Amino acid sequence: MEKVRTFGAYLKSKYGVRVKKIPLAIGGFTCPNIDGTVAKGGCTFCLNDSFSPNVAKNRDKIFLNLSSKENPLLGSQLNQVVSQINKGKEEFHTLGYKKYLAYFQAFTNTYAPFETLQQLYSTALSQKDIIGLSIGTRSDSVEDRVLEYLSELSKTYEIWIEYGIQSIYDEILQRINRGHDAKSVEEAIKKAKDYGLNVCGHLIFGLPGESQEMMLNSAKAAYDWGIDSVKFHPLYVVKGTMLANEYNRGEFRPITLDEYLDTLVKAIDLMPKGIIVQRVTAGIDDDTLLAPSWCGKSKNYLMGKIKQELAKAGYAY
Repeated sequence: MEKVRTFGAYLKSKYGVRVKKIPLAIGGFTCPNIDGTVAKGGCTFCLNDSFSPNVAKNRDKIFLNLSSKENPLLGSQLNQVVSQINKGKEEFHTLGYKKYLAYFQAFTNTYAPFETLQQLYSTALSQKDIIGLSIGTRSDSVEDRVLEYLSELSKTYEIWIEYGIQSIYDEILQRINRGHDAKSVEEAIKKAKDYGLNVCGHLIFGLPGESQEMMLNSAKAAYDWGIDSVKFHPLYVVKGTMLANEYNRGEFRPITLDEYLDTLVKAIDLMPKGIIVQRVTAGIDDDTLLAPSWCGKSKNYLMGKIKQELAKAGYAY
């Protein structure tokens, strides 16, 4: 049976101990398709609080962008980095983790003045047992000097940049109000690779209007662009989003569990050797979930189903 290369196994092999990503949600960050730079309202599926519970606690009235000349929030942001890392270490240490990556997760974590990013990243790296960074961002929000800085850090630390790919079809990206095209993502990934950075690509299966063939074509393209790791997500509908309105009007049918499992196995079948799988599902366990109901199942249940289907196809996960 062929073993799927997981992120945890990769880190354990490299560092000799269990390593965990600590998710961070820093107040003052937003996205260019929320603040009106490229679009308004954000992606149709996105209610960011549902992805990062810390966001609601750390909202600030001021939001940063690439043109911000000053940052009155910096002191608060640095405190948030330290406090969230400390809280994460306390929680994960009891589960056997010894080292950590600071995961800048919520919103677009390069969408701020360069000097702010330098201080946030360096503060995270200065914390005990932090061995690197993982930075979630968008293809239209990364300046070259940030890539240069991260490239320099990568000589000493474990540095990852995570791009939301979602789909390679521009009509799908437009329908979900993404605010950029697929070419933008391709160019961003290749540029990050030119700087010697590790790249993780996010793919969503079940986007409105996408067939399975389109989903698998997106996966193949992401592999061809040179990503080092991948996160697979099913699309689920959260109350209060534009997608929820589509769902309530009967304009969107969520992906079923069987469809998702079949697509996931086929995407892994297509994956070249050496690519690391960071995630194979996602869900939410509160009453904001509208559909599909299976995304509200426990992580143990979903992982059991996924491992079962992968085993049938000859994979150990």
